[in-house]
Amino acid sequence: MPRFTVPKNAWRVVEHDGKKYHVLSKEVFDSFNIGVLGLGNVAAPSTPIDAIAAVFDLAGFTNFCKQIEPQLSVPHFLNAFLKWLLAELREEMIEAELKEGMQLWCPLPFFVKFLGDGLLVLWNSEEMNDAARRNVVLEMWNICAQYENEFLPMLKRRIVEPPPRLRCGLARGTVFSIGEGEDYVGSCINMAARVQELPGITFCFNRRGFEVEAADAAQFFTECLVVKQITIRGIGEQELVCLLREQAEALSRKDRKFYKDPSD
Repeated sequence: MPRFTVPKNAWRVVEHDGKKYHVLSKEVFDSFNIGVLGLGNVAAPSTPIDAIAAVFDLAGFTNFCKQIEPQLSVPHFLNAFLKWLLAELREEMIEAELKEGMQLWCPLPFFVKFLGDGLLVLWNSEEMNDAARRNVVLEMWNICAQYENEFLPMLKRRIVEPPPRLRCGLARGTVFSIGEGEDYVGSCINMAARVQELPGITFCFNRRGFEVEAADAAQFFTECLVVKQITIRGIGEQELVCLLREQAEALSRKDRKFYKDPSD
């Protein structure tokens, strides 16, 4: 994101009515405007895109930043984590590696945004078939699992108590460009953000727009997931979401009350 900076030579000491004042030049003062948002022409027509949104969140990142000398650990962790996560997102899209380049089973994400303690990732799903959309879900679960099983053990040799889990929520819907495609908004982004923070779980996706019960669905969808009905504040009281079966079965009595069986 753009950063607004004030040059030292933009300040002036002026005398007015016998008093001295420290003032900022009008040119620099006026430059603090809509342009600092880095969105380009915000008045440009918005472009709707059928998209899959994934929101990744580092569980425990706030506490990690509270350790002694965080300025030594936080940049080191984020550098390693972001390089790893972008590499994983890239690798998970590969169907085959050919001499001339990579054959992808679906397009790479068209938008990635750092959120401070995680990432927003958007795929254009307009030309994906149902199997490709399911694969996006499956591969994001793989990334969450690899964070704990591969990345975290390696990182613990270099960083004290890094965030213990990577959470992920997904949803499908329409996103709308802001400015010249420098940012996006849409209900599916809000949905993905909400479901990634549901109590007692680390992976979840909104049932809407994903054919999880198709005959050609992988074993992951037929055996490893359960569908639950939940209330999401500000969105709906009967939203259907898919959870990992093992996480649903391990829910505490308190958290279990939040999830209902759709058939009840």
